[in-house]
Amino acid sequence: MATYDPFRDLDRLASSLFETRRGPRRMPMDLYRDGDHYVLSADLPGIDPGSVDIDVDGQLLTIRAERTLSEGEGVKWITRERETASFLRQLNLGQGIDTDGIAATYSNGVLTVTIPVSEKAKPRKVQVVADAAAPTIQAHESTQEPQPVEQ
Repeated sequence: MATYDPFRDLDRLASSLFETRRGPRRMPMDLYRDGDHYVLSADLPGIDPGSVDIDVDGQLLTIRAERTLSEGEGVKWITRERETASFLRQLNLGQGIDTDGIAATYSNGVLTVTIPVSEKAKPRKVQVVADAAAPTIQAHESTQEPQPVEQ
């Protein structure tokens, strides 16, 4: 059950009124592993897909996007709450990622980046091979009766 917190709303209002920071904003995202790849989903509503820039530098994945709003000539705004904005998110991919196989799609305001696990990092079975030169132990049948063990 959600509870009403007047201070949260007041804080949100104060942040919007007194915010002077005009740098890049963070985009909300989800990240999960599905089999042999990771899936990153980031909310980027109102973004032109052509403005999305994804770079991989070593093990650093950087996502940048710009939201621009059209300025109509002779338009008189009644209210304007949507702003132009730039978004930035950086992730350290770590080891075991196939950076050449990273792919991205954008649909309905959600950017989806598929990050494959490298072949080297995938779990695999190691086959055990018997060495023909190694001595083998052969079982012999015993004719003696088992003896009781003293404790």
